[in-house]
Amino acid sequence: MARAASTRERSGTPWLWVLIVAAVFTQSGLNLLRPVTSYKLLAFGADSVAVGVATAAYAIIPLAVAIALGRLSDRMLRLRVLLAVGAATLGLAGVGLALAPNLWGVIAASAVLGFGHLAFTIAGQSAIARYSSPRQLDVGFGWFTAAYSVGQLIGPFLGGLIVGSAHGDGRLGAVQTALWVGAAIAAAGTLLFVAPLPGSPRDRRTEVEIAPGPPDDAGEAPAEGEANAAAGHAASGGDVQAPPGGAVPGAPEGRPTVLKIMRRPGVPAAMLAALSLLSMLDILTAFLPVVGEELGIDPGVIGTLLAIRALASIICRAVLPWMVGRVGRTLLMLSCLFGSGATLALPPLALAWWPGGPGIAVATVFLVIGGFFLGIGQPLTMTLISQSVPGAWRGSALAVRLMGNRLGQVLMPLLAGLVAAPWGPAGAIWMTCALLVVSGAASAADAGRR
Repeated sequence: MARAASTRERSGTPWLWVLIVAAVFTQSGLNLLRPVTSYKLLAFGADSVAVGVATAAYAIIPLAVAIALGRLSDRMLRLRVLLAVGAATLGLAGVGLALAPNLWGVIAASAVLGFGHLAFTIAGQSAIARYSSPRQLDVGFGWFTAAYSVGQLIGPFLGGLIVGSAHGDGRLGAVQTALWVGAAIAAAGTLLFVAPLPGSPRDRRTEVEIAPGPPDDAGEAPAEGEANAAAGHAASGGDVQAPPGGAVPGAPEGRPTVLKIMRRPGVPAAMLAALSLLSMLDILTAFLPVVGEELGIDPGVIGTLLAIRALASIICRAVLPWMVGRVGRTLLMLSCLFGSGATLALPPLALAWWPGGPGIAVATVFLVIGGFFLGIGQPLTMTLISQSVPGAWRGSALAVRLMGNRLGQVLMPLLAGLVAAPWGPAGAIWMTCALLVVSGAASAADAGRR
Protein backbone atom coordinates (compact mmCIF):
# COMPACT_ATOMS: atom_id res chain seq x y z
CA MET A 1 0.00 0.00 0.00
CA ALA A 2 2.73 2.46 0.96
CA ARG A 3 4.70 1.62 -2.20
CA ALA A 4 1.59 2.10 -4.35
CA ALA A 5 0.87 5.47 -2.74
CA SER A 6 4.47 6.53 -3.26
CA THR A 7 4.25 5.56 -6.93
CA ARG A 8 1.05 7.55 -7.32
CA GLU A 9 2.63 10.61 -5.73
CA ARG A 10 5.68 10.42 -8.01
CA SER A 11 3.80 9.70 -11.24
CA GLY A 12 0.70 11.81 -10.58
CA THR A 13 2.29 15.25 -10.72
CA PRO A 14 2.45 16.43 -14.39
CA TRP A 15 -0.53 18.69 -13.74
CA LEU A 16 1.32 20.21 -10.78
CA TRP A 17 4.37 21.15 -12.83
CA VAL A 18 2.26 22.72 -15.57
CA LEU A 19 0.48 24.67 -12.82
CA ILE A 20 3.84 25.78 -11.39
CA VAL A 21 5.12 27.02 -14.78
CA ALA A 22 1.87 28.89 -15.43
CA ALA A 23 2.09 30.43 -11.96
CA VAL A 24 5.60 31.71 -12.73
CA PHE A 25 4.33 33.44 -15.90
CA THR A 26 1.23 34.97 -14.32
CA GLN A 27 2.98 36.11 -11.16
CA SER A 28 5.97 37.52 -13.03
CA GLY A 29 3.59 39.64 -15.07
CA LEU A 30 1.52 40.60 -12.03
CA ASN A 31 4.53 41.58 -9.94
CA LEU A 32 5.98 43.62 -12.78
CA LEU A 33 2.69 45.47 -13.20
CA ARG A 34 2.02 46.33 -9.57
CA PRO A 35 5.20 48.23 -8.55
CA VAL A 36 5.42 49.89 -11.98
CA THR A 37 1.83 51.07 -11.46
CA SER A 38 3.07 53.06 -8.46
CA TYR A 39 5.55 54.84 -10.73
CA LYS A 40 2.77 55.60 -13.24
CA LEU A 41 0.70 57.11 -10.44
CA LEU A 42 3.65 59.22 -9.32
CA ALA A 43 4.08 60.39 -12.92
CA PHE A 44 0.44 61.55 -12.76
CA GLY A 45 1.35 63.59 -9.65
CA ALA A 46 -0.43 61.23 -7.23
CA ASP A 47 0.44 61.20 -3.51
CA SER A 48 0.68 58.34 -1.01
CA VAL A 49 -3.06 58.40 -0.34
CA ALA A 50 -3.80 57.92 -4.06
CA VAL A 51 -1.29 55.06 -4.20
CA GLY A 52 -3.12 53.47 -1.26
CA VAL A 53 -6.51 53.85 -2.96
CA ALA A 54 -5.24 52.30 -6.21
CA THR A 55 -3.64 49.45 -4.28
CA ALA A 56 -6.90 48.84 -2.40
CA ALA A 57 -8.85 48.76 -5.68
CA TYR A 58 -6.90 45.63 -6.60
CA ALA A 59 -8.88 43.71 -3.96
CA ILE A 60 -12.36 45.20 -4.35
CA ILE A 61 -13.82 42.72 -6.88
CA PRO A 62 -12.10 39.69 -5.27
CA LEU A 63 -13.57 40.64 -1.90
CA ALA A 64 -17.07 40.42 -3.39
CA VAL A 65 -16.67 37.23 -5.41
CA ALA A 66 -14.11 35.09 -3.54
CA ILE A 67 -16.68 32.79 -1.89
CA ALA A 68 -18.64 32.32 -5.11
CA LEU A 69 -15.47 31.45 -7.00
CA GLY A 70 -14.47 29.00 -4.27
CA ARG A 71 -17.81 27.20 -4.50
CA LEU A 72 -17.50 27.21 -8.28
CA SER A 73 -14.07 25.60 -8.02
CA ASP A 74 -15.54 22.87 -5.78
CA ARG A 75 -18.10 22.04 -8.50
CA MET A 76 -16.02 22.48 -11.65
CA LEU A 77 -15.05 19.38 -13.60
CA ARG A 78 -12.07 21.06 -15.23
CA LEU A 79 -10.22 23.61 -13.15
CA ARG A 80 -7.91 24.40 -16.07
CA VAL A 81 -10.75 26.53 -17.53
CA LEU A 82 -10.74 28.76 -14.44
CA LEU A 83 -6.94 28.84 -14.52
CA ALA A 84 -7.00 30.00 -18.16
CA VAL A 85 -9.60 32.66 -17.40
CA GLY A 86 -7.47 33.97 -14.56
CA ALA A 87 -4.31 34.19 -16.66
CA ALA A 88 -6.12 35.86 -19.58
CA THR A 89 -7.76 38.40 -17.27
CA LEU A 90 -4.36 39.34 -15.82
CA GLY A 91 -3.10 40.03 -19.33
CA LEU A 92 -6.14 42.15 -20.19
CA ALA A 93 -5.78 44.12 -16.96
CA GLY A 94 -2.16 44.84 -17.84
CA VAL A 95 -3.33 46.28 -21.16
CA GLY A 96 -5.82 48.41 -19.21
CA LEU A 97 -3.06 49.75 -16.96
CA ALA A 98 -0.93 50.66 -19.96
CA LEU A 99 -3.83 52.49 -21.64
CA ALA A 100 -5.15 54.19 -18.47
CA PRO A 101 -5.12 57.96 -19.01
CA ASN A 102 -5.57 59.00 -15.37
CA LEU A 103 -5.92 57.83 -11.75
CA TRP A 104 -9.45 56.48 -12.27
CA GLY A 105 -8.34 54.38 -15.22
CA VAL A 106 -5.56 52.90 -13.11
CA ILE A 107 -8.06 52.13 -10.32
CA ALA A 108 -10.42 50.34 -12.73
CA ALA A 109 -7.63 48.29 -14.32
CA SER A 110 -6.24 47.43 -10.88
CA ALA A 111 -9.63 46.03 -9.88
CA VAL A 112 -9.67 43.78 -12.97
CA LEU A 113 -6.09 42.74 -12.21
CA GLY A 114 -7.18 41.63 -8.74
CA PHE A 115 -9.99 39.50 -10.15
CA GLY A 116 -7.62 37.73 -12.54
CA HIS A 117 -5.21 36.98 -9.73
CA LEU A 118 -8.03 35.66 -7.54
CA ALA A 119 -9.40 33.34 -10.25
CA PHE A 120 -5.99 31.85 -10.98
CA THR A 121 -5.09 31.47 -7.30
CA ILE A 122 -8.35 29.83 -6.24
CA ALA A 123 -8.18 27.36 -9.12
CA GLY A 124 -4.55 26.51 -8.38
CA GLN A 125 -5.01 26.11 -4.64
CA SER A 126 -8.18 24.05 -5.13
CA ALA A 127 -6.34 21.72 -7.50
CA ILE A 128 -3.60 21.09 -4.96
CA ALA A 129 -6.02 20.67 -2.05
CA ARG A 130 -8.19 18.30 -4.07
CA TYR A 131 -5.59 16.01 -5.59
CA SER A 132 -2.68 16.01 -3.17
CA SER A 133 -2.62 13.38 -0.46
CA PRO A 134 -2.31 14.74 3.10
CA ARG A 135 1.39 13.87 3.12
CA GLN A 136 1.91 15.92 -0.05
CA LEU A 137 -0.03 19.08 0.88
CA ASP A 138 3.00 20.95 2.20
CA VAL A 139 4.99 19.97 -0.89
CA GLY A 140 2.25 21.00 -3.33
CA PHE A 141 1.47 24.29 -1.62
CA GLY A 142 5.18 24.89 -1.10
CA TRP A 143 5.94 24.56 -4.82
CA PHE A 144 2.89 26.64 -5.75
CA THR A 145 3.86 29.49 -3.46
CA ALA A 146 7.50 29.10 -4.53
CA ALA A 147 6.32 29.76 -8.09
CA TYR A 148 4.63 32.89 -6.80
CA SER A 149 7.91 33.91 -5.18
CA VAL A 150 9.76 33.35 -8.46
CA GLY A 151 7.27 35.71 -10.06
CA GLN A 152 7.82 38.18 -7.23
CA LEU A 153 11.54 38.00 -8.02
CA ILE A 154 11.36 38.25 -11.81
CA GLY A 155 8.61 40.86 -12.03
CA PRO A 156 10.06 43.71 -9.93
CA PHE A 157 13.58 43.09 -11.21
CA LEU A 158 12.46 43.20 -14.85
CA GLY A 159 10.27 46.23 -14.17
CA GLY A 160 13.12 48.09 -12.51
CA LEU A 161 15.41 47.14 -15.39
CA ILE A 162 12.98 48.56 -17.97
CA VAL A 163 12.14 51.75 -16.07
CA GLY A 164 15.76 52.18 -14.98
CA SER A 165 16.88 55.68 -14.12
CA ALA A 166 14.67 57.47 -16.64
CA HIS A 167 13.23 60.80 -15.54
CA GLY A 168 10.65 63.30 -16.80
CA ASP A 169 8.87 62.37 -20.02
CA GLY A 170 11.30 59.50 -20.50
CA ARG A 171 10.13 57.99 -17.20
CA LEU A 172 6.51 57.75 -18.34
CA GLY A 173 7.52 56.19 -21.65
CA ALA A 174 9.60 53.56 -19.85
CA VAL A 175 6.72 52.88 -17.46
CA GLN A 176 4.37 52.33 -20.40
CA THR A 177 6.81 49.87 -21.98
CA ALA A 178 7.09 47.96 -18.71
CA LEU A 179 3.31 47.71 -18.39
CA TRP A 180 2.96 46.25 -21.90
CA VAL A 181 5.70 43.72 -21.14
CA GLY A 182 3.96 42.72 -17.91
CA ALA A 183 0.65 42.23 -19.72
CA ALA A 184 2.29 39.96 -22.31
CA ILE A 185 4.06 37.84 -19.69
CA ALA A 186 0.90 37.34 -17.64
CA ALA A 187 -1.19 36.44 -20.69
CA ALA A 188 1.41 33.87 -21.76
CA GLY A 189 0.28 31.67 -18.86
CA THR A 190 -3.02 31.12 -20.69
CA LEU A 191 -1.29 29.09 -23.40
CA LEU A 192 -0.52 26.27 -20.96
CA PHE A 193 -4.23 25.60 -20.44
CA VAL A 194 -5.46 25.77 -24.03
CA ALA A 195 -5.43 21.96 -24.31
CA PRO A 196 -5.30 19.09 -21.81
CA LEU A 197 -1.94 17.67 -20.90
CA PRO A 198 -0.70 14.84 -23.17
CA GLY A 199 -2.45 11.58 -22.37
CA SER A 200 -5.32 13.17 -20.51
CA PRO A 201 -8.56 11.10 -20.55
CA ARG A 202 -10.84 14.03 -21.38
CA ASP A 203 -14.11 12.33 -20.58
CA ARG A 204 -13.04 10.65 -17.36
CA ARG A 205 -14.58 11.80 -14.09
CA THR A 206 -12.46 10.81 -11.17
CA GLU A 207 -13.89 10.19 -7.75
CA VAL A 208 -11.63 11.42 -5.01
CA GLU A 209 -11.73 11.06 -1.30
CA ILE A 210 -9.81 13.55 0.77
CA ALA A 211 -9.62 13.31 4.53
CA PRO A 212 -8.56 16.51 6.24
CA GLY A 213 -6.55 14.88 9.00
CA PRO A 214 -5.37 16.70 12.10
CA PRO A 215 -2.71 19.40 11.98
CA ASP A 216 0.67 17.77 11.91
CA ASP A 217 3.02 19.87 13.99
CA ALA A 218 5.57 17.08 14.19
CA GLY A 219 5.77 16.78 10.41
CA GLU A 220 4.94 13.06 10.38
CA ALA A 221 3.13 11.64 7.37
CA PRO A 222 -0.56 10.83 7.95
CA ALA A 223 -1.78 7.26 7.83
CA GLU A 224 -2.06 5.62 4.42
CA GLY A 225 -5.82 5.48 4.71
CA GLU A 226 -5.96 9.25 4.68
CA ALA A 227 -4.38 9.50 1.25
CA ASN A 228 -6.34 10.54 -1.80
CA ALA A 229 -6.81 7.20 -3.52
CA ALA A 230 -7.40 8.67 -6.95
CA ALA A 231 -4.83 11.45 -6.94
CA GLY A 232 -2.59 9.68 -9.44
CA HIS A 233 -5.40 9.20 -11.98
CA ALA A 234 -6.59 12.76 -11.69
CA ALA A 235 -3.17 14.36 -11.73
CA SER A 236 -1.58 12.27 -14.46
CA GLY A 237 -4.18 13.55 -16.89
CA GLY A 238 -4.28 17.08 -18.19
CA ASP A 239 -7.54 18.39 -16.83
CA VAL A 240 -7.80 18.85 -13.11
CA GLN A 241 -11.27 17.41 -12.60
CA ALA A 242 -13.77 17.44 -9.78
CA PRO A 243 -15.66 14.46 -8.50
CA PRO A 244 -19.09 13.87 -10.12
CA GLY A 245 -21.45 16.58 -8.97
CA GLY A 246 -18.69 18.13 -6.90
CA ALA A 247 -19.36 15.69 -4.05
CA VAL A 248 -16.77 13.96 -1.95
CA PRO A 249 -17.62 10.58 -0.38
CA GLY A 250 -17.98 10.75 3.36
CA ALA A 251 -18.29 14.54 3.42
CA PRO A 252 -20.61 16.15 5.99
CA GLU A 253 -24.03 17.23 4.77
CA GLY A 254 -24.71 20.85 3.96
CA ARG A 255 -22.67 23.28 1.98
CA PRO A 256 -19.84 25.16 3.64
CA THR A 257 -20.56 28.70 4.74
CA VAL A 258 -18.22 31.40 5.96
CA LEU A 259 -19.55 31.01 9.50
CA LYS A 260 -19.15 27.22 9.52
CA ILE A 261 -15.62 27.47 8.19
CA MET A 262 -14.60 30.21 10.62
CA ARG A 263 -15.89 28.15 13.55
CA ARG A 264 -13.43 25.35 12.82
CA PRO A 265 -10.61 25.30 15.41
CA GLY A 266 -7.44 26.95 14.17
CA VAL A 267 -9.03 28.62 11.15
CA PRO A 268 -9.40 32.19 12.51
CA ALA A 269 -5.75 32.43 13.62
CA ALA A 270 -4.56 31.03 10.28
CA MET A 271 -6.80 33.49 8.43
CA LEU A 272 -5.35 36.46 10.34
CA ALA A 273 -1.83 35.20 9.69
CA ALA A 274 -2.51 34.87 5.96
CA LEU A 275 -4.05 38.35 5.85
CA SER A 276 -1.14 40.00 7.61
CA LEU A 277 1.50 38.21 5.52
CA LEU A 278 -0.13 39.12 2.21
CA SER A 279 -0.72 42.69 3.38
CA MET A 280 3.00 42.96 4.07
CA LEU A 281 3.83 41.85 0.54
CA ASP A 282 1.34 44.31 -0.92
CA ILE A 283 2.50 47.27 1.15
CA LEU A 284 6.15 46.57 0.39
CA THR A 285 5.40 46.28 -3.33
CA ALA A 286 3.35 49.49 -3.44
CA PHE A 287 5.17 51.72 -0.94
CA LEU A 288 8.86 50.77 -1.16
CA PRO A 289 8.96 52.44 -4.61
CA VAL A 290 7.43 55.55 -3.02
CA VAL A 291 10.08 55.42 -0.25
CA GLY A 292 12.75 55.13 -2.93
CA GLU A 293 11.32 58.01 -4.96
CA GLU A 294 11.23 60.22 -1.86
CA LEU A 295 14.88 59.40 -1.11
CA GLY A 296 16.03 59.73 -4.73
CA ILE A 297 16.77 56.01 -5.21
CA ASP A 298 16.51 54.72 -8.79
CA PRO A 299 13.66 52.31 -9.66
CA GLY A 300 16.24 49.74 -10.74
CA VAL A 301 17.62 49.61 -7.19
CA ILE A 302 14.14 49.32 -5.65
CA GLY A 303 13.23 46.57 -8.12
CA THR A 304 16.38 44.70 -7.18
CA LEU A 305 15.58 45.01 -3.47
CA LEU A 306 12.08 43.61 -4.03
CA ALA A 307 13.54 40.80 -6.12
CA ILE A 308 16.03 39.93 -3.37
CA ARG A 309 13.17 39.70 -0.89
CA ALA A 310 11.40 37.28 -3.21
CA LEU A 311 14.59 35.23 -3.68
CA ALA A 312 14.82 34.73 0.07
CA SER A 313 11.23 33.43 0.06
CA ILE A 314 12.09 30.99 -2.73
CA ILE A 315 15.03 29.64 -0.74
CA CYS A 316 12.80 29.28 2.29
CA ARG A 317 10.14 27.33 0.42
CA ALA A 318 12.71 25.01 -1.09
CA VAL A 319 13.58 23.82 2.42
CA LEU A 320 10.08 24.15 3.90
CA PRO A 321 9.33 20.38 4.08
CA TRP A 322 12.59 19.86 5.96
CA MET A 323 11.81 22.70 8.38
CA VAL A 324 8.29 21.37 9.03
CA GLY A 325 9.74 17.96 9.86
CA ARG A 326 12.40 19.36 12.17
CA VAL A 327 10.57 22.22 13.87
CA GLY A 328 6.84 21.75 13.35
CA ARG A 329 4.24 24.04 11.84
CA THR A 330 3.28 25.92 15.00
CA LEU A 331 6.78 27.13 15.84
CA LEU A 332 7.50 27.92 12.19
CA MET A 333 4.35 30.03 11.93
CA LEU A 334 5.19 32.00 15.07
CA SER A 335 8.78 32.53 13.87
CA CYS A 336 7.56 33.78 10.53
CA LEU A 337 5.10 36.31 11.97
CA PHE A 338 7.32 37.75 14.70
CA GLY A 339 10.50 37.56 12.61
CA SER A 340 9.09 39.27 9.53
CA GLY A 341 7.36 41.93 11.63
CA ALA A 342 10.65 42.83 13.33
CA THR A 343 13.01 42.75 10.36
CA LEU A 344 10.91 44.37 7.63
CA ALA A 345 10.44 47.53 9.71
CA LEU A 346 14.14 48.30 9.30
CA PRO A 347 14.86 48.66 5.53
CA PRO A 348 13.17 52.11 5.23
CA LEU A 349 15.21 53.31 8.21
CA ALA A 350 18.43 51.97 6.71
CA LEU A 351 17.76 53.67 3.37
CA ALA A 352 17.06 57.00 5.13
CA TRP A 353 19.86 56.92 7.71
CA TRP A 354 22.71 55.75 5.44
CA PRO A 355 22.22 57.23 1.96
CA GLY A 356 23.76 55.42 -0.96
CA GLY A 357 25.56 52.09 -0.85
CA PRO A 358 25.73 51.48 2.93
CA GLY A 359 21.99 51.98 3.41
CA ILE A 360 21.16 49.78 0.42
CA ALA A 361 23.45 47.05 1.77
CA VAL A 362 21.85 47.12 5.24
CA ALA A 363 18.35 47.19 3.72
CA THR A 364 19.29 44.18 1.59
CA VAL A 365 20.29 42.18 4.67
CA PHE A 366 17.01 42.85 6.45
CA LEU A 367 14.96 42.17 3.31
CA VAL A 368 16.70 38.81 2.95
CA ILE A 369 15.91 37.87 6.55
CA GLY A 370 12.37 39.24 6.39
CA GLY A 371 11.76 37.63 3.01
CA PHE A 372 12.83 34.26 4.39
CA PHE A 373 10.36 34.59 7.26
CA LEU A 374 7.58 35.72 4.91
CA GLY A 375 8.18 32.71 2.71
CA ILE A 376 7.39 30.36 5.56
CA GLY A 377 3.91 31.62 6.24
CA GLN A 378 1.72 31.42 3.14
CA PRO A 379 2.04 27.66 2.40
CA LEU A 380 1.65 26.89 6.09
CA THR A 381 -1.60 28.86 6.33
CA MET A 382 -2.95 26.98 3.30
CA THR A 383 -2.04 23.62 4.82
CA LEU A 384 -3.39 24.49 8.27
CA ILE A 385 -6.70 25.68 6.85
CA SER A 386 -6.99 22.70 4.49
CA GLN A 387 -6.44 20.28 7.36
CA SER A 388 -8.85 22.10 9.67
CA VAL A 389 -11.95 21.52 7.50
CA PRO A 390 -13.65 18.47 5.94
CA GLY A 391 -12.24 17.42 2.58
CA ALA A 392 -15.29 18.54 0.61
CA TRP A 393 -14.95 22.04 2.06
CA ARG A 394 -11.33 22.65 1.10
CA GLY A 395 -11.96 24.72 -2.02
CA SER A 396 -14.46 26.88 -0.15
CA ALA A 397 -12.20 27.18 2.91
CA LEU A 398 -9.29 28.33 0.77
CA ALA A 399 -11.65 30.79 -0.90
CA VAL A 400 -12.62 32.15 2.53
CA ARG A 401 -8.90 32.52 3.22
CA LEU A 402 -8.55 34.49 -0.01
CA MET A 403 -11.61 36.57 0.86
CA GLY A 404 -9.97 37.46 4.17
CA ASN A 405 -6.79 38.29 2.30
CA ARG A 406 -8.70 40.55 -0.06
CA LEU A 407 -10.42 42.27 2.85
CA GLY A 408 -6.96 43.02 4.19
CA GLN A 409 -5.85 44.14 0.73
CA VAL A 410 -8.70 46.66 0.65
CA LEU A 411 -8.41 47.99 4.19
CA MET A 412 -4.65 47.90 4.73
CA PRO A 413 -3.62 50.05 1.74
CA LEU A 414 -6.31 52.59 2.62
CA LEU A 415 -5.03 52.74 6.20
CA ALA A 416 -1.46 52.75 4.91
CA GLY A 417 -2.20 55.75 2.69
CA LEU A 418 -3.67 57.63 5.64
CA VAL A 419 -0.70 56.73 7.87
CA ALA A 420 1.73 57.71 5.11
CA ALA A 421 0.24 61.20 4.91
CA PRO A 422 1.75 62.36 8.25
CA TRP A 423 4.50 59.72 8.66
CA GLY A 424 5.69 59.33 5.10
CA PRO A 425 5.57 56.15 2.98
CA ALA A 426 7.75 54.30 5.50
CA GLY A 427 4.91 54.64 8.02
CA ALA A 428 2.76 52.39 5.84
CA ILE A 429 5.39 49.64 6.10
CA TRP A 430 5.76 50.07 9.87
CA MET A 431 2.01 49.82 10.38
CA THR A 432 1.90 46.50 8.52
CA CYS A 433 4.83 45.19 10.56
CA ALA A 434 2.80 45.94 13.68
CA LEU A 435 -0.06 43.85 12.24
CA LEU A 436 2.33 40.92 11.76
CA VAL A 437 3.32 41.08 15.43
CA VAL A 438 -0.33 41.20 16.50
CA SER A 439 -1.06 38.20 14.29
CA GLY A 440 1.84 36.34 15.88
CA ALA A 441 0.39 37.00 19.32
CA ALA A 442 -3.01 35.70 18.15
CA SER A 443 -1.43 32.53 16.73
CA ALA A 444 0.49 31.97 19.96
CA ALA A 445 -2.72 32.31 21.97
CA ASP A 446 -4.53 29.88 19.65
CA ALA A 447 -1.72 27.35 19.94
CA GLY A 448 -1.89 27.62 23.72
CA ARG A 449 -5.61 26.86 23.71
CA ARG A 450 -5.16 23.85 21.46
